Amino acid sequence: MKSIIQNYPICAILRGTDPKTVIPYAKAVFDGGVRMFEVAMNTEGAAGQIEALREAFGDAAMVGAGTVINEERCLLAEEAGAQFFLTPSATEYVLRYCRERSIPLLPGVMTPTDVALCLSYGYDTMKLFPAGDLPMGYIKSLKGPFSGTEYVAVGGVGPANIQQFFDAGFIGVGIGSSLAPKNLVQEGRWDEVTQYVATLVKEIKK
Repeated sequence: MKSIIQNYPICAILRGTDPKTVIPYAKAVFDGGVRMFEVAMNTEGAAGQIEALREAFGDAAMVGAGTVINEERCLLAEEAGAQFFLTPSATEYVLRYCRERSIPLLPGVMTPTDVALCLSYGYDTMKLFPAGDLPMGYIKSLKGPFSGTEYVAVGGVGPANIQQFFDAGFIGVGIGSSLAPKNLVQEGRWDEVTQYVATLVKEIKK
């Protein structure tokens, strides 16, 4: 999973997205330079959105399933063609499921106990959640005893603070509805969404 994040350090989180706008929104974000998408499995019609995104982008983008917390969602996500899974917590069933099937997984952690559990299943790249509610130096505290681990910040990440997370040592971030101004999305001003995202990506690359 580490190599995937290094190639795609920004993940656009799609949760509760209107099925009518998910593709034009994703294409606008893609054109802005974000090539990784997570469809939250607690979104109505999530499996269909994953299938549509996979068809729209092919191998040009990574499309995964988020909020994969139980057997039903694992099966639905895999059947839909999700290229990776994300969880909000260190759920042993999902850890085993993905390890047995060689599915790239970004498991959610918050505590040292969570990290240790994920490492026991062979996962050294994890999602720190909710990152925005924790001190920015918390990642260093985890990396101390758990050397070699890497983290992706999810929860509370937005354009105003995204650079702070990279500066703190995160190798990637996940951003939801704050990735682009809501009025641009609601009004379908996709060219402006692309410009906004492109500016954000450019600033981070600096």
